[in-house]
Amino acid sequence: MEKKATRNGFGEEIVALGKENKNIIVVDVDIAKSCKTDTFAKTLPDQHINVGIAEQNAAGVAAGMATCGKIPFVVTYAVFGSLRMCEMIRQEVAYPNLNVKIACSHGGVTPANDGASHQAIEDMGVLRTIPNMTVVMPADYWAAKKLVRAAAEYNGPVFLRFTRDNIPIIYDENVQFELGKAHLVQDGKDVAIIANGDTVCIALEAAKELAKDGINARIVDMHTIKPLDVDCVKNCVETIGKIVTVEDHNILNGLGSAVCEVAAELGKGKVKRIGIQDRFGESAPYERLLAKNGITVEGVVKAAKDLQ
Repeated sequence: MEKKATRNGFGEEIVALGKENKNIIVVDVDIAKSCKTDTFAKTLPDQHINVGIAEQNAAGVAAGMATCGKIPFVVTYAVFGSLRMCEMIRQEVAYPNLNVKIACSHGGVTPANDGASHQAIEDMGVLRTIPNMTVVMPADYWAAKKLVRAAAEYNGPVFLRFTRDNIPIIYDENVQFELGKAHLVQDGKDVAIIANGDTVCIALEAAKELAKDGINARIVDMHTIKPLDVDCVKNCVETIGKIVTVEDHNILNGLGSAVCEVAAELGKGKVKRIGIQDRFGESAPYERLLAKNGITVEGVVKAAKDLQ
């Protein structure tokens, strides 16, 4: 299976968008090569600004641009584009509801050997608590391209999270996405596996293993965790009642928590959360870090079987 990092999809699509719309500006913080905006900088230098290693300043610069009709994309690592910039995002971007996009590579534990300081396990959870913020993580290269375009067309703050590591390509170029609407990858009746980002491919492989034992799994790509597709989750609770969530993020306040909130309000259904087990990462290969937290095909299969 072909693999590409979702940051590559972003890097290619932002160039296409910039050529189509001169109001699209990339605000870099001196890591264009890692975040795949170096081609944008070379191709569209008049639409590119590098503020240096100053993430908070980047948020303010982007906010100012947005008040002038520009569509700025602040580009950095997920840990910096959420935690280091958090107050500025809240005060300068989200509170005035400005059209600023925060596009971040190195989400989850994909920074791998860079260690805990660079692994963003809290980012989507933190930002989903901020009013007016939309929070998105594409599942593969093609999903990244389509969701970056959707974010550019949407008027309001958006946080986009990408992987550093290559992950399997599961869609083709004809796939369509809508912000805030879950993408049904395959239907099923025995268990619903709701995943996002780099864990959707794990959910798909788990579904194949479950099928060998006669367990029919519904696979949902919940690419937008805010606004969550509540109707989709309700349908999973009402029609199946057994849900496994899978995410490369702390199990607290991420996708799993969002799904549990819906189930709790309905007062029915069972949910098992697979994700980072409320602990910091460490320096190790990406797959090993996932495995240490049970974010594996085997882990999803066991959770699904435990619900039967």
